[in-house]
Amino acid sequence: MALLEVKNLTTEFRTRVGTAKAVDNISFSLNKGKVLGIVGESGSGKSVTAFSLMNLLEAPGVIAGGQMLFNGEDLRMASAKRWNELRGDRIAMVFQDPMMSLNPVMRVGAQLAETIRIHRKVGRSEVDSIVCEALRRVGIPAPEERMKAYPHELSGGMRQRVAIANAVINNPDLIIADEPTTALDVTIQAQILFEMRNLARQSGTALIWITHDLSVVKDLADDLCVMYAGRVVEQGSVDEIVQRPRHPYTRGLIDSLPNGGCRGQRLYSIPGAAPSLLALPSGCAFSPRCSRASAACRTAPPETLDGARMLRCFHPLEVV
Repeated sequence: MALLEVKNLTTEFRTRVGTAKAVDNISFSLNKGKVLGIVGESGSGKSVTAFSLMNLLEAPGVIAGGQMLFNGEDLRMASAKRWNELRGDRIAMVFQDPMMSLNPVMRVGAQLAETIRIHRKVGRSEVDSIVCEALRRVGIPAPEERMKAYPHELSGGMRQRVAIANAVINNPDLIIADEPTTALDVTIQAQILFEMRNLARQSGTALIWITHDLSVVKDLADDLCVMYAGRVVEQGSVDEIVQRPRHPYTRGLIDSLPNGGCRGQRLYSIPGAAPSLLALPSGCAFSPRCSRASAACRTAPPETLDGARMLRCFHPLEVV
């Protein structure tokens, strides 16, 4: 049985000017110790998927349909009490801005200790030992000293490491990371990616890594979901998708990556812009930006399976 199985998840924002389907009938599964990458441009529904899985949606957002099975338990049916038991213990989240999860007026050690005590009854000396080890696991030097620091006394990279330590401290079954390295420099980003991959392999923790940058997940993830306008348009193993993309949108994301062999040349960008979720074009949402679009694309493409790969496209690219 998969650790997490999402079936036909739909999340809507019901506003005065209409209903926006931020997540439209998406499905995926994730096993222990595996990493799932979710990629797409801003507005594609990645972060809303994460907040739906954590039950952190704010009005007017609402989960309108589907199932979220965690160890066989449907999280849509979970009570507020049950969510308080799960969050921070069995399921944890790392936000893009570490200050969203760190209290600016509490010392780092006290914050991590609080995360432990909420879910477990342990003594003071044991708590300090667990906190110190968690900071060490995410590559923070001199953790005994960092425990005494306030978040504002740390660099951006250090704060993000503390936020990750706070997520891993109770050895959760699942961590959802919502673009946690976007604001960090390339060196720190690479270190954190390496540490998170090791975490998944060594502890069996499953990881959902959300990003707009394919280059971030191509060496981190096992499987990949490519999202556009709230829908998953291509899904499968990361190697298959990155090396042999079949959806024109996936191809555009890959072509947009900087290439060391094209120094001085203008970077490619996908024509146009992502549509408003309140005014989606009929049929395939990507068709106005797609060079392969035809009259058939005025109707929504169905899911098709190509081996273990799922695709939504009437005119997929040929596999070379």
